[in-house]
Amino acid sequence: MTPRRRLAGIGAFALASALVLSACGGGGGDNTDTGEGGDAGATEGGATTGIVTVNGTEPQNPLTPGMTNEVGGGLAVKNIFAGLVYYDAEGATHYEMAESIESEDNQNWTITIQDGWTFSDGTPVTAQSYVDAWKYTALLSNGQNQQYFFHDFAGWSETEDSEIAVEVVDDHTFTVELAFPNAEFERTLGYTAFMPMPEVFFETPDIYSDAPVGNGPYVVESWEHENVISLRPNPDYTGPRTPQNGGIDIVIYTDENTAYNDLLSDNLDIITNVPASAFQTFESDLGDRAVNQPAAVIQVIQVPAWLPEFEGEAGNLRRQAISKAIDREQVTETVFAGTRTPATDFTSPVIDGYSEDIPGSEVLQYDPEGAKQLWDEAEGMDPLGDYTLQLASNADSDHQTWVEAVCNNIRTVLEIECEFYPYPTFAEFLDARDAGEVPGLFRGGWQADWPAMSNFLGPVYGTGAGSNDMQYSNEEFDAKLTEAGAAESPEEATELYKEAQEILFRDLPGIPLWYNNATAGYAATVDNVQFGWDSDPILHEVTKSE
Repeated sequence: MTPRRRLAGIGAFALASALVLSACGGGGGDNTDTGEGGDAGATEGGATTGIVTVNGTEPQNPLTPGMTNEVGGGLAVKNIFAGLVYYDAEGATHYEMAESIESEDNQNWTITIQDGWTFSDGTPVTAQSYVDAWKYTALLSNGQNQQYFFHDFAGWSETEDSEIAVEVVDDHTFTVELAFPNAEFERTLGYTAFMPMPEVFFETPDIYSDAPVGNGPYVVESWEHENVISLRPNPDYTGPRTPQNGGIDIVIYTDENTAYNDLLSDNLDIITNVPASAFQTFESDLGDRAVNQPAAVIQVIQVPAWLPEFEGEAGNLRRQAISKAIDREQVTETVFAGTRTPATDFTSPVIDGYSEDIPGSEVLQYDPEGAKQLWDEAEGMDPLGDYTLQLASNADSDHQTWVEAVCNNIRTVLEIECEFYPYPTFAEFLDARDAGEVPGLFRGGWQADWPAMSNFLGPVYGTGAGSNDMQYSNEEFDAKLTEAGAAESPEEATELYKEAQEILFRDLPGIPLWYNNATAGYAATVDNVQFGWDSDPILHEVTKSE
């Protein structure tokens, strides 16, 4: 799969390198509309007309639901498109375009959409808009980055062109047949891969390179590449995410430090990711406008199945030893200044079902004596002799700092050598990882596409899953995922996903490190700023007056 955000610099939108975004050709300009007879910055209904500026990066792909799977375009896409459901700040699911989403067996679904919705080109949003978009994205030959997210649908194939089982009933109704029951299917439908597309896309797809046509709370007024994406309120939007501002300018930066300095000087309203250089100071710099909260993002060390020293019983003991040798509390405080939270499971504290006491999770606790004992036991079974553990990542990021801190733990506790194995660029790192050529362990991670435990487990650790970069395979784990997917309720599924995590703690195909907090902030120029479960700002709620 090609998930929207891979943290291996990297899925879902690969927050590819959470610490390296970038920046700009200058601070964002603020435009204010003054209504005749009213106060500057105010409109009827209480919304303000100031243009809110937020930092961003140049999108890698055209702004379409089927292609945008990275952070650069993700924030724009979720604001120019509306789907069947949306997620609030806490990750709860609410209807947006859906009138009803129904199933008697969690496998065959009937979806009815509301009447009266239009795209920004004036054409109606119908059931056909969803069916055409989903079938197009799911078709292998169309080369869409989001194809994997239709893998649960009957008829889906990752090896040849095939048509998923999605059919129009009438203008406002369509049906979906899944390959197997999924009690959480409705919850997934707020992800951007499941947004509708207008007819103009299929006729002239290149339009999305400059003037995307959506149906969400904002329309694209202009897209000045490498400079700014200007979004303005969609007057025809009838959903619950009504803009409370005069628009959004996503200002393209190539350096996070520049963006942060613009924020401090009130030339930028919102920064979505504080640079590492400001971790120690941003909370004092910004006061109550600093954001440091848990998000649906986890960092791990992946253990490749192709490394013989980590196979079998001895290999499993070594995995446990490495995990117990890492002082997560120390690293998150000294390297990240408390902007990370030590992991206790494979998901995230903001996800329903998160737990601190899943059986086996004690392997994540710092235990230097226990770690050394496990390593020595493995050496007695399968001696490695003079061994150097290599931990790989790309060098064009801030990750080397924490890698070296973790290596210091391992070196001290296990009395072996440990070193950072750098790849010059993120692309080179990904190529080596995907080819199974990384000579040691490597960093990885995940940012959830929708707020559910399943999204942290199947796409990363399921056999053959697109983000199973370490090539892990366990039939018992796969069967537990299938059982959870067939559960009669999300609550029952949650308990089964916890059981699936027990298997992961036993095998440790990945070693959870910490959860990335949303480390962000905003200027005194804006109000009502809130960051959601996925670490993105909820832009339609932001108000700004001049």
